[in-house]
Amino acid sequence: MSDALFTDLYELTMMAGYHGDGRAEAQATFDLYFRHPPAGVDLVVAAGLDPVLDYLEALHFTDEDMTYLAALGIFGGDFLAWLADLRFTGEIWAVPEGVPVFGDEPLVRVTAPLAQAQLVETALLNRICYSSLVASNAVQIAAAAGGKAILEFGARRAHGPDGALTGARAAIIGGCAATSNVEAGRRFGVPVSGTQAHAWIMAYDSELEAFRAYARTFPDDCVLLVDTYDTLAVGIPNAITVARELAADGHRLGGVRLDSGDLETLACEARRMLDAAGFADTRILASGDLDAGRIAALERAGAPIDSYGVGTSLLTARADPSLSGVYKLAEVRGLPVVKISGTAAKTTSPGRKQVWRGPDGDVIGLADESRDGRPLLERVMADGRRLHAPFALPELRDRCRAAVAEVRPRVLRGDWRVRRSARLDSLRVELLEQLRHGVR
Repeated sequence: MSDALFTDLYELTMMAGYHGDGRAEAQATFDLYFRHPPAGVDLVVAAGLDPVLDYLEALHFTDEDMTYLAALGIFGGDFLAWLADLRFTGEIWAVPEGVPVFGDEPLVRVTAPLAQAQLVETALLNRICYSSLVASNAVQIAAAAGGKAILEFGARRAHGPDGALTGARAAIIGGCAATSNVEAGRRFGVPVSGTQAHAWIMAYDSELEAFRAYARTFPDDCVLLVDTYDTLAVGIPNAITVARELAADGHRLGGVRLDSGDLETLACEARRMLDAAGFADTRILASGDLDAGRIAALERAGAPIDSYGVGTSLLTARADPSLSGVYKLAEVRGLPVVKISGTAAKTTSPGRKQVWRGPDGDVIGLADESRDGRPLLERVMADGRRLHAPFALPELRDRCRAAVAEVRPRVLRGDWRVRRSARLDSLRVELLEQLRHGVR
Protein backbone atom coordinates (compact mmCIF):
# COMPACT_ATOMS: atom_id res chain seq x y z
CA MET A 1 0.00 0.00 0.00
CA SER A 2 1.20 3.52 -0.79
CA ASP A 3 0.22 6.86 0.68
CA ALA A 4 1.38 8.73 -2.42
CA LEU A 5 -1.92 10.63 -2.72
CA PHE A 6 -1.68 11.76 0.90
CA THR A 7 -0.48 15.14 -0.27
CA ASP A 8 -1.91 18.54 -1.05
CA LEU A 9 -2.83 19.24 -4.67
CA TYR A 10 -0.36 22.09 -4.93
CA GLU A 11 2.52 19.65 -4.39
CA LEU A 12 1.43 17.81 -7.54
CA THR A 13 0.83 20.97 -9.56
CA MET A 14 4.30 22.23 -8.62
CA MET A 15 5.75 18.86 -9.54
CA ALA A 16 4.05 19.04 -12.92
CA GLY A 17 5.52 22.51 -13.41
CA TYR A 18 9.00 21.36 -12.41
CA HIS A 19 8.69 18.43 -14.81
CA GLY A 20 7.56 20.60 -17.68
CA ASP A 21 10.29 23.14 -17.01
CA GLY A 22 13.10 20.60 -16.74
CA ARG A 23 13.66 21.19 -13.01
CA ALA A 24 12.18 18.03 -11.53
CA GLU A 25 15.56 16.33 -11.09
CA ALA A 26 17.41 19.37 -9.74
CA GLN A 27 18.90 18.53 -6.35
CA ALA A 28 17.18 20.41 -3.53
CA THR A 29 17.25 20.58 0.24
CA PHE A 30 14.24 21.36 2.44
CA ASP A 31 14.15 21.91 6.21
CA LEU A 32 11.25 20.81 8.40
CA TYR A 33 11.07 22.84 11.62
CA PHE A 34 8.66 24.70 13.89
CA ARG A 35 8.67 28.36 14.80
CA HIS A 36 7.44 28.30 18.40
CA PRO A 37 6.32 25.63 20.89
CA PRO A 38 2.61 25.02 21.48
CA ALA A 39 0.96 26.66 24.48
CA GLY A 40 1.23 24.69 27.69
CA VAL A 41 4.42 22.88 26.63
CA ASP A 42 7.77 24.02 27.98
CA LEU A 43 9.83 21.54 25.95
CA VAL A 44 9.20 20.02 22.51
CA VAL A 45 10.60 16.58 21.72
CA ALA A 46 10.99 15.19 18.22
CA ALA A 47 8.80 12.23 17.26
CA GLY A 48 7.35 10.55 14.18
CA LEU A 49 10.60 9.79 12.34
CA ASP A 50 10.25 6.01 11.98
CA PRO A 51 6.78 6.33 10.36
CA VAL A 52 8.26 8.94 8.00
CA LEU A 53 11.03 6.57 6.91
CA ASP A 54 8.50 3.80 6.35
CA TYR A 55 6.41 6.15 4.22
CA LEU A 56 9.37 7.27 2.12
CA GLU A 57 10.61 3.74 1.48
CA ALA A 58 7.16 2.61 0.30
CA LEU A 59 6.35 5.73 -1.72
CA HIS A 60 4.95 4.99 -5.18
CA PHE A 61 1.83 5.65 -7.21
CA THR A 62 -0.41 2.64 -7.73
CA ASP A 63 -2.50 1.96 -10.83
CA GLU A 64 -5.56 3.16 -8.89
CA ASP A 65 -3.72 6.35 -7.94
CA MET A 66 -2.85 7.04 -11.56
CA THR A 67 -6.39 6.37 -12.74
CA TYR A 68 -7.68 8.91 -10.25
CA LEU A 69 -5.12 11.55 -11.19
CA ALA A 70 -5.84 11.09 -14.90
CA ALA A 71 -9.58 11.50 -14.22
CA LEU A 72 -8.95 14.91 -12.64
CA GLY A 73 -8.20 16.18 -16.11
CA ILE A 74 -5.55 18.67 -15.01
CA PHE A 75 -2.30 16.79 -15.66
CA GLY A 76 -0.68 16.00 -18.98
CA GLY A 77 0.09 12.50 -20.17
CA ASP A 78 3.86 12.97 -20.13
CA PHE A 79 3.79 14.05 -16.49
CA LEU A 80 1.51 11.18 -15.48
CA ALA A 81 3.71 8.65 -17.24
CA TRP A 82 6.76 10.05 -15.41
CA LEU A 83 4.90 10.08 -12.10
CA ALA A 84 3.91 6.42 -12.44
CA ASP A 85 7.56 5.39 -12.12
CA LEU A 86 8.50 7.81 -9.33
CA ARG A 87 10.20 6.51 -6.19
CA PHE A 88 11.84 8.46 -3.39
CA THR A 89 15.61 8.34 -3.90
CA GLY A 90 16.70 11.06 -1.51
CA GLU A 91 18.71 11.47 1.67
CA ILE A 92 17.29 12.25 5.11
CA TRP A 93 19.07 13.76 8.08
CA ALA A 94 16.96 14.01 11.22
CA VAL A 95 16.98 14.58 14.95
CA PRO A 96 16.37 11.19 16.61
CA GLU A 97 12.97 10.62 18.17
CA GLY A 98 12.73 11.61 21.81
CA VAL A 99 15.37 14.35 21.64
CA PRO A 100 14.36 17.89 22.74
CA VAL A 101 14.25 20.46 19.93
CA PHE A 102 13.67 24.20 19.72
CA GLY A 103 12.18 26.78 17.40
CA ASP A 104 13.85 27.26 13.98
CA GLU A 105 16.01 24.13 14.39
CA PRO A 106 15.67 21.63 11.53
CA LEU A 107 14.06 18.44 12.84
CA VAL A 108 14.33 16.83 9.42
CA ARG A 109 16.53 17.79 6.46
CA VAL A 110 15.45 16.36 3.10
CA THR A 111 17.86 16.35 0.15
CA ALA A 112 16.39 14.86 -3.02
CA PRO A 113 15.41 15.70 -6.58
CA LEU A 114 13.22 18.79 -6.33
CA ALA A 115 9.96 17.14 -7.39
CA GLN A 116 10.40 14.27 -4.93
CA ALA A 117 11.25 16.58 -2.05
CA GLN A 118 8.21 18.71 -2.91
CA LEU A 119 5.81 15.76 -3.00
CA VAL A 120 6.55 14.60 0.54
CA GLU A 121 6.01 17.94 2.29
CA THR A 122 2.43 17.31 3.43
CA ALA A 123 3.05 13.78 4.66
CA LEU A 124 6.19 14.71 6.59
CA LEU A 125 4.60 17.70 8.30
CA ASN A 126 1.57 15.59 9.21
CA ARG A 127 3.59 12.77 10.70
CA ILE A 128 6.32 14.75 12.44
CA CYS A 129 4.28 17.64 13.82
CA TYR A 130 1.38 15.68 15.33
CA SER A 131 3.66 13.02 16.79
CA SER A 132 5.97 15.66 18.26
CA LEU A 133 2.97 17.54 19.66
CA VAL A 134 1.59 14.49 21.49
CA ALA A 135 5.02 13.31 22.66
CA SER A 136 5.71 16.78 24.05
CA ASN A 137 2.39 16.81 25.89
CA ALA A 138 3.25 13.39 27.31
CA VAL A 139 6.59 14.78 28.55
CA GLN A 140 4.70 17.62 30.23
CA ILE A 141 2.25 15.24 31.90
CA ALA A 142 4.99 12.83 32.97
CA ALA A 143 6.90 15.71 34.56
CA ALA A 144 3.77 16.79 36.43
CA ALA A 145 3.33 13.26 37.77
CA GLY A 146 6.84 13.20 39.19
CA GLY A 147 7.75 9.80 37.79
CA LYS A 148 4.48 8.02 38.53
CA ALA A 149 3.07 5.87 35.74
CA ILE A 150 0.96 7.59 33.09
CA LEU A 151 -1.46 5.43 31.11
CA GLU A 152 -2.67 6.66 27.70
CA PHE A 153 -6.48 6.42 27.56
CA GLY A 154 -7.25 8.67 24.58
CA ALA A 155 -8.45 6.50 21.67
CA ARG A 156 -12.15 7.34 21.97
CA ARG A 157 -11.48 11.09 21.94
CA ALA A 158 -8.70 11.08 19.34
CA HIS A 159 -9.14 12.62 15.91
CA GLY A 160 -9.99 9.46 14.04
CA PRO A 161 -8.43 5.98 14.08
CA ASP A 162 -5.09 7.11 12.68
CA GLY A 163 -4.89 9.89 15.25
CA ALA A 164 -5.50 7.35 18.00
CA LEU A 165 -2.72 5.04 16.82
CA THR A 166 -0.22 7.76 15.95
CA GLY A 167 -1.00 9.48 19.24
CA ALA A 168 -0.57 6.31 21.27
CA ARG A 169 2.87 5.72 19.74
CA ALA A 170 3.95 9.29 20.43
CA ALA A 171 2.58 9.20 23.97
CA ILE A 172 4.74 6.17 24.77
CA ILE A 173 7.84 7.97 23.44
CA GLY A 174 6.99 10.95 25.64
CA GLY A 175 6.82 8.85 28.78
CA CYS A 176 3.55 6.92 29.03
CA ALA A 177 3.88 3.43 30.47
CA ALA A 178 1.02 1.78 28.58
CA THR A 179 -1.95 2.39 26.29
CA SER A 180 -5.59 1.35 26.48
CA ASN A 181 -5.64 0.87 22.69
CA VAL A 182 -5.24 -2.83 21.97
CA GLU A 183 -4.30 -2.31 18.31
CA ALA A 184 -1.61 0.15 19.37
CA GLY A 185 -0.32 -2.42 21.83
CA ARG A 186 -0.14 -5.06 19.10
CA ARG A 187 1.30 -2.80 16.44
CA PHE A 188 3.96 -1.12 18.57
CA GLY A 189 4.74 -3.89 21.06
CA VAL A 190 3.89 -1.89 24.17
CA PRO A 191 1.88 -2.81 27.30
CA VAL A 192 -1.90 -2.40 27.27
CA SER A 193 -3.92 -1.35 30.29
CA GLY A 194 -7.61 -1.34 31.16
CA THR A 195 -10.09 -2.25 33.87
CA GLN A 196 -13.85 -1.95 33.39
CA ALA A 197 -16.30 0.82 32.56
CA HIS A 198 -19.31 2.00 34.54
CA ALA A 199 -21.45 -0.12 32.20
CA TRP A 200 -19.94 -3.24 33.75
CA ILE A 201 -21.06 -2.18 37.22
CA MET A 202 -24.51 -1.10 36.03
CA ALA A 203 -25.05 -4.41 34.21
CA TYR A 204 -25.27 -6.26 37.56
CA ASP A 205 -27.89 -6.09 40.29
CA SER A 206 -25.37 -4.62 42.70
CA GLU A 207 -21.92 -3.10 42.67
CA LEU A 208 -20.62 -5.85 44.94
CA GLU A 209 -21.88 -8.54 42.56
CA ALA A 210 -20.17 -6.75 39.66
CA PHE A 211 -16.89 -6.53 41.59
CA ARG A 212 -17.03 -10.21 42.52
CA ALA A 213 -17.70 -11.25 38.92
CA TYR A 214 -14.74 -9.25 37.67
CA ALA A 215 -12.49 -10.63 40.40
CA ARG A 216 -13.48 -14.20 39.48
CA THR A 217 -12.53 -13.52 35.86
CA PHE A 218 -9.26 -11.68 36.59
CA PRO A 219 -8.16 -12.71 40.10
CA ASP A 220 -4.50 -11.78 39.49
CA ASP A 221 -5.12 -8.54 37.61
CA CYS A 222 -8.10 -6.98 39.30
CA VAL A 223 -8.54 -3.19 39.41
CA LEU A 224 -12.02 -2.02 40.41
CA LEU A 225 -13.79 1.16 39.31
CA VAL A 226 -15.27 2.46 42.54
CA ASP A 227 -17.19 5.65 41.66
CA THR A 228 -20.30 4.40 39.83
CA TYR A 229 -22.62 5.11 42.78
CA ASP A 230 -20.85 6.49 45.87
CA THR A 231 -17.10 6.11 46.10
CA LEU A 232 -16.63 6.25 49.86
CA ALA A 233 -19.99 4.99 51.10
CA VAL A 234 -20.16 1.82 48.98
CA GLY A 235 -17.40 1.73 46.32
CA ILE A 236 -14.36 1.42 48.58
CA PRO A 237 -16.16 -0.79 51.17
CA ASN A 238 -17.22 -3.16 48.38
CA ALA A 239 -13.69 -3.19 47.01
CA ILE A 240 -12.37 -4.07 50.48
CA THR A 241 -14.86 -6.96 50.70
CA VAL A 242 -13.61 -8.32 47.39
CA ALA A 243 -9.99 -7.76 48.44
CA ARG A 244 -10.59 -9.96 51.48
CA GLU A 245 -12.20 -12.66 49.36
CA LEU A 246 -9.31 -12.56 46.90
CA ALA A 247 -6.79 -12.78 49.74
CA ALA A 248 -8.57 -15.81 51.17
CA ASP A 249 -8.01 -17.55 47.81
CA GLY A 250 -4.36 -16.56 47.60
CA HIS A 251 -4.78 -13.51 45.35
CA ARG A 252 -4.61 -9.77 45.89
CA LEU A 253 -6.62 -6.78 44.76
CA GLY A 254 -4.40 -4.89 42.35
CA GLY A 255 -6.01 -1.50 42.66
CA VAL A 256 -9.01 0.80 42.61
CA ARG A 257 -9.76 3.50 40.05
CA LEU A 258 -11.19 6.92 40.82
CA ASP A 259 -12.74 8.53 37.75
CA SER A 260 -14.67 11.55 39.01
CA GLY A 261 -15.21 13.93 41.92
CA ASP A 262 -12.69 15.59 44.20
CA LEU A 263 -9.79 13.27 43.45
CA GLU A 264 -7.58 14.63 46.22
CA THR A 265 -10.15 14.08 48.96
CA LEU A 266 -11.32 10.75 47.54
CA ALA A 267 -7.78 9.42 47.15
CA CYS A 268 -6.83 10.41 50.71
CA GLU A 269 -9.90 8.78 52.23
CA ALA A 270 -9.66 5.70 50.00
CA ARG A 271 -6.03 5.27 51.04
CA ARG A 272 -6.95 5.59 54.70
CA MET A 273 -9.75 3.00 54.38
CA LEU A 274 -7.65 0.53 52.39
CA ASP A 275 -4.72 0.82 54.80
CA ALA A 276 -6.98 0.38 57.83
CA ALA A 277 -8.38 -2.79 56.27
CA GLY A 278 -4.89 -4.18 55.75
CA PHE A 279 -4.54 -3.48 52.03
CA ALA A 280 -1.72 -0.96 51.96
CA ASP A 281 -0.41 -2.54 48.74
CA THR A 282 -3.62 -1.87 46.80
CA ARG A 283 -2.82 0.88 44.30
CA ILE A 284 -4.97 3.92 43.54
CA LEU A 285 -5.35 4.92 39.91
CA ALA A 286 -6.92 8.28 39.01
CA SER A 287 -8.52 9.19 35.69
CA GLY A 288 -11.28 11.50 34.52
CA ASP A 289 -10.37 14.35 32.15
CA LEU A 290 -6.92 14.89 33.65
CA ASP A 291 -4.21 17.10 32.24
CA ALA A 292 -0.75 18.24 33.33
CA GLY A 293 -2.14 21.10 35.43
CA ARG A 294 -4.58 18.95 37.39
CA ILE A 295 -1.98 16.23 37.94
CA ALA A 296 0.58 18.77 39.14
CA ALA A 297 -1.98 20.16 41.60
CA LEU A 298 -2.73 16.67 42.93
CA GLU A 299 0.98 15.98 43.35
CA ARG A 300 1.57 19.28 45.14
CA ALA A 301 -1.27 18.41 47.50
CA GLY A 302 0.32 15.05 48.25
CA ALA A 303 -2.64 13.01 46.98
CA PRO A 304 -1.85 9.31 47.49
CA ILE A 305 -2.34 8.40 43.84
CA ASP A 306 -0.05 5.77 42.32
CA SER A 307 -0.74 6.28 38.60
CA TYR A 308 -2.79 8.40 36.26
CA GLY A 309 -4.89 7.61 33.20
CA VAL A 310 -4.91 10.50 30.71
CA GLY A 311 -6.91 10.60 27.50
CA THR A 312 -8.49 13.65 25.91
CA SER A 313 -5.93 16.29 26.89
CA LEU A 314 -3.08 14.07 25.74
CA LEU A 315 -4.11 12.88 22.28
CA THR A 316 -6.05 16.00 21.30
CA ALA A 317 -3.42 18.33 22.81
CA ARG A 318 -6.34 20.37 24.08
CA ALA A 319 -4.28 23.28 25.42
CA ASP A 320 -2.94 23.98 21.91
CA PRO A 321 -3.80 21.41 19.24
CA SER A 322 -1.10 22.26 16.71
CA LEU A 323 2.66 22.51 16.38
CA SER A 324 3.60 25.32 14.00
CA GLY A 325 5.59 23.15 11.64
CA VAL A 326 6.84 24.39 8.28
CA TYR A 327 8.80 22.88 5.39
CA LYS A 328 10.99 25.36 3.56
CA LEU A 329 13.38 25.20 0.63
CA ALA A 330 16.95 25.96 1.76
CA GLU A 331 19.08 25.04 -1.23
CA VAL A 332 18.55 24.18 -4.90
CA ARG A 333 21.17 23.11 -7.45
CA GLY A 334 23.83 23.72 -4.81
CA LEU A 335 22.82 27.33 -4.23
CA PRO A 336 21.42 28.54 -0.89
CA VAL A 337 18.03 30.26 -1.07
CA VAL A 338 16.03 32.35 1.38
CA LYS A 339 12.45 33.54 1.72
CA ILE A 340 11.74 37.09 2.93
CA SER A 341 8.64 37.84 4.98
CA GLY A 342 7.17 41.00 6.45
CA THR A 343 6.93 38.91 9.60
CA ALA A 344 10.52 38.53 10.81
CA ALA A 345 9.92 35.06 12.26
CA LYS A 346 8.87 33.81 8.82
CA THR A 347 12.09 34.82 7.06
CA THR A 348 13.99 31.59 6.48
CA SER A 349 17.64 30.61 6.90
CA PRO A 350 19.52 29.42 3.78
CA GLY A 351 21.71 26.42 3.05
CA ARG A 352 22.11 22.90 4.38
CA LYS A 353 22.18 23.14 8.15
CA GLN A 354 23.19 21.21 11.23
CA VAL A 355 22.41 21.82 14.91
CA TRP A 356 25.09 21.47 17.59
CA ARG A 357 24.10 20.97 21.23
CA GLY A 358 26.39 22.27 23.95
CA PRO A 359 26.09 22.67 27.72
CA ASP A 360 24.30 26.03 27.53
CA GLY A 361 22.20 25.65 24.37
CA ASP A 362 22.14 24.97 20.65
CA VAL A 363 23.84 26.52 17.64
CA ILE A 364 22.19 26.32 14.21
CA GLY A 365 24.91 26.47 11.59
CA LEU A 366 25.85 25.34 8.09
CA ALA A 367 26.33 21.60 7.73
CA ASP A 368 29.97 21.88 6.65
CA GLU A 369 31.01 23.88 9.73
CA SER A 370 33.31 22.37 12.34
CA ARG A 371 31.98 23.22 15.79
CA ASP A 372 32.13 22.10 19.39
CA GLY A 373 29.12 20.27 20.73
CA ARG A 374 27.09 17.25 19.67
CA PRO A 375 25.50 17.37 16.20
CA LEU A 376 21.80 16.55 16.50
CA LEU A 377 20.90 15.75 12.90
CA GLU A 378 21.87 12.20 11.97
CA ARG A 379 21.88 10.60 8.51
CA VAL A 380 19.02 8.12 8.62
CA MET A 381 18.23 7.50 4.92
CA ALA A 382 20.33 7.36 1.76
CA ASP A 383 19.19 6.64 -1.79
CA GLY A 384 15.66 6.25 -0.50
CA ARG A 385 16.53 3.42 1.93
CA ARG A 386 16.61 3.70 5.69
CA LEU A 387 19.98 3.12 7.35
CA HIS A 388 18.77 1.46 10.56
CA ALA A 389 15.93 -0.75 11.69
CA PRO A 390 13.05 0.85 13.63
CA PHE A 391 13.71 1.36 17.33
CA ALA A 392 11.47 -0.28 19.91
CA LEU A 393 9.25 2.24 21.67
CA PRO A 394 10.56 1.46 25.17
CA GLU A 395 14.05 2.28 23.87
CA LEU A 396 12.79 5.57 22.43
CA ARG A 397 11.03 6.36 25.71
CA ASP A 398 14.24 5.75 27.65
CA ARG A 399 16.16 7.98 25.25
CA CYS A 400 13.53 10.68 25.65
CA ARG A 401 13.59 10.48 29.43
CA ALA A 402 17.38 10.83 29.54
CA ALA A 403 17.49 13.65 26.98
CA VAL A 404 14.71 15.60 28.70
CA ALA A 405 16.42 15.22 32.08
CA GLU A 406 19.57 16.73 30.56
CA VAL A 407 17.90 19.76 28.96
CA ARG A 408 14.63 20.59 30.74
CA PRO A 409 16.08 21.93 34.03
CA ARG A 410 18.20 24.44 32.10
CA VAL A 411 15.22 25.50 29.98
CA LEU A 412 13.12 26.06 33.10
CA ARG A 413 15.91 28.08 34.69
CA GLY A 414 16.03 30.27 31.60
CA ASP A 415 19.73 29.72 30.92
CA TRP A 416 19.28 27.81 27.66
CA ARG A 417 19.57 29.67 24.37
CA VAL A 418 19.43 28.88 20.66
CA ARG A 419 21.43 30.98 18.23
CA ARG A 420 22.62 30.96 14.64
CA SER A 421 26.32 30.58 13.88
CA ALA A 422 28.25 33.55 12.57
CA ARG A 423 28.65 31.87 9.16
CA LEU A 424 24.92 31.17 8.85
CA ASP A 425 24.06 34.69 9.96
CA SER A 426 26.52 36.14 7.46
CA LEU A 427 25.10 34.07 4.60
CA ARG A 428 21.58 35.00 5.57
CA VAL A 429 22.37 38.72 5.66
CA GLU A 430 24.19 38.50 2.33
CA LEU A 431 21.27 36.80 0.55
CA LEU A 432 18.70 39.12 2.08
CA GLU A 433 20.70 42.11 0.92
CA GLN A 434 20.96 40.69 -2.60
CA LEU A 435 17.22 40.09 -2.75
CA ARG A 436 16.48 43.60 -1.59
CA HIS A 437 18.44 44.80 -4.64
CA GLY A 438 16.63 42.42 -6.96
CA VAL A 439 19.58 40.03 -7.31
CA ARG A 440 19.60 36.30 -6.62
